[in-house]
Amino acid sequence: MNVSPFVESPTYVVRKMLQLVEPKPDEILYDMGSGDGRILIMAAKEFQLRCIGIEIRQDLFKRSMDEVRRLNLESRIKIINGDFFNVNISNADIVTLYLNVLANEKLRPKLEKELRIGTRVVSHDYEIRGWKPTKIVKDDPIGHNIYLYIFDPAKIFVPQSSKISHPEIGHRLPEIF
Repeated sequence: MNVSPFVESPTYVVRKMLQLVEPKPDEILYDMGSGDGRILIMAAKEFQLRCIGIEIRQDLFKRSMDEVRRLNLESRIKIINGDFFNVNISNADIVTLYLNVLANEKLRPKLEKELRIGTRVVSHDYEIRGWKPTKIVKDDPIGHNIYLYIFDPAKIFVPQSSKISHPEIGHRLPEIF
């Protein structure tokens, strides 16, 4: 299921996302909707992570695989041409997202079911509604935001009493006041 359009993350934002999760060599990173593979490639080259990308679009899958092969990173990067809803991510140490709010909302139950306590989830520009971020980095004048979550069911959820329903879209949104 294609839930979000492909938009490239600027390289400096990718680097900030990866720095924010404080990765350790050989940790496992999943990129949900890996697009052209830039997060995977930087994570493998600069941070020595083992990376798994999941990309539903055949053209982006092929493009990213060609680049992985060109850079000789096949031992560190695996890319699956498929739907991330159908891939088990329970061994993830880090999950990266650059989806939209609605896609994050659809993905949230999967994350809650499969992630281990302590897994770091980092999202470019879009929050995961209902989760309390560990840290928000508000970046440059262009307005890129990075949301870091450290998954722990005992701490991550926004309390129900601090939410209100939005009648037009049927979602529960955090209260403003």
